[in-house]
Amino acid sequence: MKKIYLSALYLCTTLGISYAQETKVLWQRDITSSTQDFLSQVTTTIDGQYLITGSSIQSSKQNNKQNNGYDFHLIKLNQQGEQVWEKYFSGQNHDYLSGTVTTQDGGFLISGTSYSNKGLDKKEDSKGGSDIWLIRLNEFGDELWQKTLGTSSDEEARAVIQTTDLGFFVAGNVQNSPKGYGSKDVLIVRLDKDGKELSQLIFGGKNLDEVEKMIPTRDGGALLGVYSRSSVGGTKKTENYGEGDYYIIKLSKDGKVEWEKNFGGKEDDHIRTLALTSNGYIIGGESRSERSGSKTVGIEEGTDLWLISLTEKGEQVWQKSYNFGNRDILMGMNVVHSADDTSIKGILLGGYTQTEGRIEKNDESFWLLYIDQQGIEKWRKYVSGDSRKREERLSDLKLNRDGSIVIAGTSAEKFGEENWKIVKLGDKQVDQLIEKQDIKIYPNPVSDYAYVEIGFNDFKEADISVYDMSGKLLQQIKTKNKVTKINTQTLVQGAYLVTIKTDTNKTANAKLIKK
Repeated sequence: MKKIYLSALYLCTTLGISYAQETKVLWQRDITSSTQDFLSQVTTTIDGQYLITGSSIQSSKQNNKQNNGYDFHLIKLNQQGEQVWEKYFSGQNHDYLSGTVTTQDGGFLISGTSYSNKGLDKKEDSKGGSDIWLIRLNEFGDELWQKTLGTSSDEEARAVIQTTDLGFFVAGNVQNSPKGYGSKDVLIVRLDKDGKELSQLIFGGKNLDEVEKMIPTRDGGALLGVYSRSSVGGTKKTENYGEGDYYIIKLSKDGKVEWEKNFGGKEDDHIRTLALTSNGYIIGGESRSERSGSKTVGIEEGTDLWLISLTEKGEQVWQKSYNFGNRDILMGMNVVHSADDTSIKGILLGGYTQTEGRIEKNDESFWLLYIDQQGIEKWRKYVSGDSRKREERLSDLKLNRDGSIVIAGTSAEKFGEENWKIVKLGDKQVDQLIEKQDIKIYPNPVSDYAYVEIGFNDFKEADISVYDMSGKLLQQIKTKNKVTKINTQTLVQGAYLVTIKTDTNKTANAKLIKK
């Protein structure tokens, strides 16, 4: 039985960085387990809550779902870190959840690798080997539809995004496919909002190509971050520089390749994550390469972080390297944008340092690194605490609109007993970078539901009121949350006034348009 409990936590500031200031722990939740649970992602919902997703073996299963294998495991936390609901989705064999996206209606699409045939929660037969299993959920975790994607070859899921037309890109890998080009290729499937398959494409060279990350682009397309060991051949037009390179593919909204780029040195360079900026992209991962190939920065020890800033066309702006000692693993990256979204203020990175040879004090600890828009380091911090275990590995990091940070990872005293560890932080330096509004409404114009975001920090409760243009009160809601969902289905087309008043007597108002 999983247990969630609160524990004390403190942050250790790295010596030698003079910019660091106090970081406050808002809450921490540890989800304990006696098995090796895998945490894949933390997803911020539209209304400011958190969906923690991964794979677990259930210790006590209900409704005769016992399968002695891994299941999709989801836990939704509210803004205070309290559990809202917990869900498992089970096949008859192992099923590993790897990707989650919040949909624009407030629900989710989850994507994982399934070794299960039809049975239990899985409603479609296996296509052969391992497949990609998709499940569309509403905000309460109830299933809306599901789909199994695959062939007679082995497919594995990696990422899923929603595009501007409300459809989806699903990214994964396929091994030894008769339609492929190498030992492992990239598989991209486009779906409409109801799960209907629109296209299925395979990308790759003559050796191994694995997609690690995918993000949506502003034009409705997608950017893929691929770890490549392939030379030119197949669909790959760019040559590798070393053992493994960063291979970046930009797809249009209909899944066609617009451009591709290769970045690497003479050794192994492994891409981990991508982020969208106001005028391009940041790509990052870990590097074992000295200055060579297209790499203009060296390494200090083990593997270092290697970041590259790109324009929208994939041209390099700058590249930087950062070292924490031993093997540095980059797992999360968030960009701090200006209020008008015309520039970026900086980039927040999260990861962990893995022991490799000499053991240092902060090995296997979570760390945060903040850099400015030119890649210049401003501060770094380690996260530790009373519940710190021997092995701690960050899985994901999210920067919230109010300047708070949620980090999620696994914590274990010994291999095979990984707990999930979720921490929400408030950082003064990050908070000062976020340009806040007293009240914000989105989407606006609205059809069925809108979200009201309160920018004030010092309130415990607030009233949200909706008035028509004659001043008649139509709706009033009490809330303790920064972001609150309001029902606008009964409103007729036109303009309305939304006001907030906090228990600290602060007020703000904004216009809402019902379309």
